Amino acid sequence: MEIIDMHEMKNLSARERILLTAHDLFYMEGIRATGIDRVIAEAGVTKVTFYRHFPAKSILICEYLEYRHQRWMAWFVDSLQFHGGHAAAIIPTLAEWFSDAHFRGCAFINSVGELGGVMPEVVEITQRHKQEMTAVIANLLPSTQRREKDAQAIALAIDGAIIRAQFEPTPDTALLALERLLTSLLPGLRAR
Repeated sequence: MEIIDMHEMKNLSARERILLTAHDLFYMEGIRATGIDRVIAEAGVTKVTFYRHFPAKSILICEYLEYRHQRWMAWFVDSLQFHGGHAAAIIPTLAEWFSDAHFRGCAFINSVGELGGVMPEVVEITQRHKQEMTAVIANLLPSTQRREKDAQAIALAIDGAIIRAQFEPTPDTALLALERLLTSLLPGLRAR
């Protein structure tokens, strides 16, 4: 999940430049810490152009989360398939993300922490994102009566690992703990 290269931005429409600039700034620095004037300046648009596409910051925030959802889910599914397409693929997939120089945790968890109390739509988008992530996880698991509950437990453990990886010197502690939970929940799983 890399940050967008600014040289690639020149060929995009004003709306796309605004959205991609907001994506990178909101994810790396936080939504509240990023003012509209900064997005406008870094996207290389005028205020009139910005407000024509995004009449309010709340609209831009929702668009950012929708964009992040599509982008992250596509990466997640592709990475899981690349690493074998089974539950053991979760560990190397997350290791790949956690070791990225631009990793700053889950955009959705971070957004709920910042805005969940004042923007219910952020909570709704986050709930949908987490439900879709859980469904992808469920598809990696054996078809049993526990499949959905196991997927929910794994999704919860992944969220915990994401948070832990944000403040540890390396993501190893989070990944080892997650691997231990996965192997205890799914006997016979060998993640590494």
